[in-house]
Amino acid sequence: MMTGFGMGFGGIGAIGMILFWVAVIAGIVWLVRTMGGSNTQFPPQMQSETNARNILDQRYARGEINRDEYEAMKQDLQ
Repeated sequence: MMTGFGMGFGGIGAIGMILFWVAVIAGIVWLVRTMGGSNTQFPPQMQSETNARNILDQRYARGEINRDEYEAMKQDLQ
């Protein structure tokens, strides 16, 4: 018959439960970071410049801007 006194395993159960939840949370964080699709191919600044350059190239290829505008914008990006 249990009277409600004591901690079951004398505190060891609580430590085990804390370690269990720390492991679960660490696993979730690891999964999110791994599957998050972070792109570490380029440093952040270089990546944004590459994206801007690609956008500029695409706009020029589609004829949205002329050669003079393209060259001026390309110089601004460098």
